[in-house]
Parts: sequence; structure tokens; C-alpha cells
Amino acid sequence: MKKICVLLLLLTSFYTIAQENETDNFPPPETPVVISATRALGRLNVDGLLNEADWDKAEPITDFFRVEPVQGGVIKNPTTVRILYDDKNLYVGVFARDSLGKKGIRMQDLSRDFNGLENDVFGVQIDAQNTKQYAVSFQTTPYGNQQDVQTFNDNNRDEDWNALWRVRTQRTDKGYYAEFAIPFKSIRYDEPVNGIPVEWGITFFRLARRDYEKTVFPAIPQSFSENRMIYAAKLQGLQVPPPSANIRIEPYALYQYDENKTGDVVTSKLNEPKVGGDVKWAINPNAVLDLTINTDFAQADVDRAVNNLERFNIFFPERRQFFLENSGIWAGGGNSQVRPFFSRTIGLENTFNAAPAPLDAGARYTDRNEDRTIAALAVRQRETDNSTGSTFGVGRYTQNYGKENNIGAMVTYRMNDSSSDLGIDRRNNTTISIDGFIRPKAEITLSYLVSTSLDSETGDTGYSGRIFAGKRTNNYYLGYVNAFVSEDYDPAMGFVFQKDVMYHSPGGYAIVRPKWLPFVRRWDPGAFLNYYHDFEDFGNFQQSNLYIFPIYTWFKDNSFVEASLTPTWQNINFNFAPLGLAIEQGDYSYTRYTLRYNSDQSKKLSGSIRFNLGNFYNGTRNTVIGGLRYAPLPHIALTADYEHNNINGVGALGENLDTDLYTGSLRLALNPRVQLSTFYQYNSFDEQGRWNVRFSWEYMPLSFIYLVFNDTQTDVFDPIESSTQFISKITFLKQF
Repeated sequence: MKKICVLLLLLTSFYTIAQENETDNFPPPETPVVISATRALGRLNVDGLLNEADWDKAEPITDFFRVEPVQGGVIKNPTTVRILYDDKNLYVGVFARDSLGKKGIRMQDLSRDFNGLENDVFGVQIDAQNTKQYAVSFQTTPYGNQQDVQTFNDNNRDEDWNALWRVRTQRTDKGYYAEFAIPFKSIRYDEPVNGIPVEWGITFFRLARRDYEKTVFPAIPQSFSENRMIYAAKLQGLQVPPPSANIRIEPYALYQYDENKTGDVVTSKLNEPKVGGDVKWAINPNAVLDLTINTDFAQADVDRAVNNLERFNIFFPERRQFFLENSGIWAGGGNSQVRPFFSRTIGLENTFNAAPAPLDAGARYTDRNEDRTIAALAVRQRETDNSTGSTFGVGRYTQNYGKENNIGAMVTYRMNDSSSDLGIDRRNNTTISIDGFIRPKAEITLSYLVSTSLDSETGDTGYSGRIFAGKRTNNYYLGYVNAFVSEDYDPAMGFVFQKDVMYHSPGGYAIVRPKWLPFVRRWDPGAFLNYYHDFEDFGNFQQSNLYIFPIYTWFKDNSFVEASLTPTWQNINFNFAPLGLAIEQGDYSYTRYTLRYNSDQSKKLSGSIRFNLGNFYNGTRNTVIGGLRYAPLPHIALTADYEHNNINGVGALGENLDTDLYTGSLRLALNPRVQLSTFYQYNSFDEQGRWNVRFSWEYMPLSFIYLVFNDTQTDVFDPIESSTQFISKITFLKQF
């Protein structure tokens, strides 16, 4: 009880501190800033030089606003932006001044979807449908890396979405130039009505990483990102092309070789070619239909091994491109606790081991305008030797109202076929969900989700939901999360972190930028309470912890240090054996401590170290996690990570356990379009080691050649089981 009182005292003091300067969190302008695009009269060569005469005629945009390291004031690294267009493309020309020129550039590597916090970055965000809730972002670095992002309500982002566009850059002794060419066909916009000129919402941002100076246009408060489109400027002067056939096809051809062994005996082998592809048809500026046939995800990144010592299910994010686009439109898409629809359930056998199953075909339809969104998804999963075929369907409707509010409904339906050979009856599963997003003021966000499931096999009906309320200003954050899942809630197309649980998490932190500590950029002391009890029996306590972090500090170079403690209370009333350590049923209380430090991650050599120490149930657990990264050039990046768990006297038998997880990777890049990446991981707990080697060549925009090698072995020194895979794949993208 004393510790909870300390939490409330801390939160009260945070609020008092924050109230002093809350006015710094200024509201959106009544009349947006207006900028103009200029029609290009000549041909533009996208080379990053900006030396055509048309660029000199375009209106310069220079009135950027600083948000980091402090809000407002003189900008050390000024930026100039100009906008042109022709019949096919929107062009954005950028000059990012840097007093050190090429020597001032900070770059980690040349990957396509780069780390936006540890590189020099410039980005443009476009809300072409004036929803004020949705935007697409096109970002680059001084070396011409590309990153494209979909954002939803400045609350949920999809960094794995890929669009067709080009950018080229030039590095000079005064800074760097960037030249974007974004096809109108890659942007969803409303067509002109009754001769009314087109207006798009637009923002820009730049991160000059050496000084950690972030600037935006137009002015947006420090507590929000460049994706808060209610602050956006209005881009005028565009003459967009009329709607026309807008079809993008992406066929592929693939050769795959798989071999599985037990000892020296080959147990299965696959040796086959495969063809398929995707089609994207923009039926009109608002509606898009995506089709996929004989779907393949050979080039998707592999999941990393995790040693789970908690009672909750682990959430592994989606990595497959077809399911990533527009993933933020689905109910629950922004959290990892309750998701009525989670696309990773598609493409897995209906068995305990959930081995991969091929997909025959799929379709996705999205129709979005400034008032509402309609979306649907249907996928057919093929029958395998161990599992029946399945059909998946999702329907979604969202209605916008007010400035940044919406309410939506979603239905999922999964039908597993029957099979007399496997002795399996037909089964179907349905979820119905209602959700919404409310932003009564710019700094206040409310969201809610309630869902019910119906299963034909069990006949049970279950319930789940999640509620979030938060307030974020330049000086503090206060928030509350509640999530609940009933015992019978069974979303066969979804994900839940646990069943029969009710979760509460109030908390917050101050945001202090102490002028009396000039080497500190930001200090966020705070606390969160995490409390769990049964959903069916509210009085039955499960567990709670109080996460208190008095030291949570970023320095001027964005290095970081944390010192925290977590008092924890556990009620183990079920069979629980994390990593095979059988925990005796009963009540436990203990405190764990964390020390963490990251050096400046933008430098050529950087490192991180984390110590997690203290008691663990009836014993002790000490964890060390360390990492090193060396990138002498943006073309070469080498990383090494290590995790060690030392567990002593835990469980009914007072057992000891040591686990080691080794991870290493090497990325080599000729340029942002030709790359070789290798990854190796060894887990001492299950004595499993695995390789992933991937070569990719983007020989045309979004057209790739891939060579992929995967190898997994159990007991690497005397292999018991092994799996080897080699894949060669070529994709070709053509937009009509």
C-alpha cells in the first residue's frame, strides 16, 4: 500500500510540474498555412541535383519550426523545400544545409526501411483526402534510402507498406540535396468536384541527427509527430490528372529447395518451382482492390528466438507484405493485447504445431474518403497432409466524425473444411467488434474496443475489449489502459495476450528538459501500475507490478540511461513452468531492478548494456543483455548481441538454469538497391542454431531479385534435427 501511495504522489508532482508550461502545447491553427506547387514546364531528371530551371521558379519553403532538442528558437540546420508537378508526378526538391557538409552526416546503413531515429532523415507526409486522420509518408536519407509509411491518427503506423516512387540525393560540402518523384498513381486523392481546386494536407520534417535537431513544417507541438495532420499546411496549385486505369501488376517466379533431416536421414524433401503474383487496381481515387494468387512470402524476415519467462503469450508482428498494407484500418490494429483480427493466423495449419500452409488466393478491398472507410479481406488457405483447407474473411466499416474521431465495426469469419481422411468436422468461427477513436482535444486521446466471438465447435460465446485514455503534452504524459478477455473468447483469426484476465494500467511520467543540466536533452521520471485479476471472478488476483523509473534520461547525443525498480506480486494458481521450471502454486512477492545504457546509436561504433537483477518467485534471476554495432561506412554494418539468464533456486525443486542467446548479423550494401544481409542466432536453452542469408537487388523500382538461404539445426554440435532451405525469386512490377 505504501508503494501505491508513492506512485500517486509521483503522479501528482508530475502533473504540478507539467501545468507550469502547458501553454507550450499550442492548438492547430484556425486557418492552415498555405503553400503552392508549381507546374514544371520542362523535363525533370531525378538525379538529386535540382539544376533544372523549373526548380528556381518554384516557391521556396523555409519557415521550419524546431521541436528538438527544445521547442522553438533558432534553427542550426536550416532546410529549403520546393514543390513541382507535371502530368504524372509530384516532385519535392530539398536542400538540407549542414555546416559540416559530408562530414556531418550520420548514417547507420543503406537498408530500405531504415531507423528513422538514428539517421539523418527528411520526410514528406501527405493527406491527399483531407481526412486529418490518415497520411502517407515518404522519407529518405542523404544516401537515398527509401522509407514509406502509412500512419493512422498519429497513433498507429505501418512501416512495411511499400509504394512506387523514386528519390535521388547528392551530398555536398554545404549539406545534401534530395529529389523526390512521387507518381500521382501512388497517392490516393479525391478528384476535383465542380471545378473546386485541389487542396492536400501536407507536412515536412527533418532530423539532423548529429545535433539531434528535428524541425517540422508547419509548426507542430513537440509532443506530437509530423503525422498529426490536423496541423498540416494546405498544398494548393495542383492540377491532378483525371482518374484513369491505374493497375499495378507484380508477378513472380520462384525456385525452392527444402530438406529436413533427423540425424543423417532425410525425412522430407521439396524441390519445385512456383509462380504467382499480385495485382493492385485503383478502381477510383478512393477505392483499391488487391489480388494475390499462389501467394509467397519467401523474402519475409524470419522471427527472432525469444526465451519467455512470463505467463503471457508472445506477440510476433506481421512481416508479410500483402497483409501489411493498410493494416492499421483493422479494429485492434494498434495494440498487442487484444486483436480480433491478426493476419499471422492466416497461412498456418489447423494443428498444434501450426506449421506453414500455402495460400491459394486472396483479395483485399479498401475504399476510403474523408468521411468513412470500407474494407474487406478474403483469403483461401490450401489443404495439406496434416490440415484441412480454410477460408478467411474480414469486413470493416469506419465512420469519421468531428475533426479526428471515428467509430467502426468489424466482422471476421473463419471456416475450416471437413476431412473424412483426417477425421475432422467442418468448423467456423466468427467475431463481431465495435471500436472507436476520440480526440476531444489535440493532447487527449481516447480509444475503445469491444468484441465477441462465436465458435461452432464449442458453442461458446466469449468477450474481450480494450480501453485507452491518455493525455500527452510537451511536459507530461498521463494514461490508463484496461484490457479484458473472457475464458471463452476464441478469435480463430485473432490474438489475445491471455484468457480469463482483466488488466489495469494507470501511470504517467513527467517530461523535463532541464536547462541546469545542459548535457541532458530529456528526463522522463515516472511510474506505471500493472494489475491483473480474473475476468470471470473479479476478486481473484493474478499478478501486479509497480514499474518505477526515477532515471529515464536521454542526453544531447540521444544516448540513454535508465535506472528502475519493479516490485512484483504473483498468485500462481495454475500449472506454470517457464522454460521448464515448475513453479509451485502459491503467492510470491519480490522486487526486480533494471540498469540500462545505450550509447549514441548514430555513431560508427555504438553499444548497449542492460542488467535486470533481483529475486524471481522463490529464487533469483539475473539477466544481462548486451549489444555492439560497428558501421565504418553506411555500406557495411556489423552487429553482435548477447543475452544471458542466470536463474537459481527457482520452482518447487529449487532448480538452477543458465541460458545464453547469441545473435550476430552483417549487412553489406553496394547502394540502397543492392544488399546482402546475414543473420545467425544460437539459443543454448533448446540448443538450436539458425542461419538466414538474404541477397536482394532492386533492379527496377519495387522489382527485386532475391536469393535466400535458411538453415536451422537442433544441437548444432551433433545435429539431431535439421532443416535447410534455399530460395531464388524474381519479382517484376509494372504500373499502368
